[in-house]
Amino acid sequence: MSQATRDGRAWQPDFLIAIDAKTCIGCGRCYKVCGREVMILKGLNDEGGLVDLSGDDDEDDEIEKKIMVMNDEGACIGCGACARVCPTKCQTHGTAPAEAAGV
Repeated sequence: MSQATRDGRAWQPDFLIAIDAKTCIGCGRCYKVCGREVMILKGLNDEGGLVDLSGDDDEDDEIEKKIMVMNDEGACIGCGACARVCPTKCQTHGTAPAEAAGV
């Protein structure tokens, strides 16, 4: 589904579909450029489970690394800003809203 920019030029949204936990370094650059809270920073424990980051040092001891994960994929407008700033190219994007929503 092609869209148009304000002045009528064709534009195709490129929605964030997934983030590869193995490749993501949790730098937060994508989070900083996204004003829609599509992603959130989580901790990954040694068992591969996601852990909320509370700021409590005791809980942070069980975290192996921090990664970005999907938070509200429905809020993505397909601007592609997150892909442009990602140093590891760990994101998967798609052009169809149904594809992005996993339908």
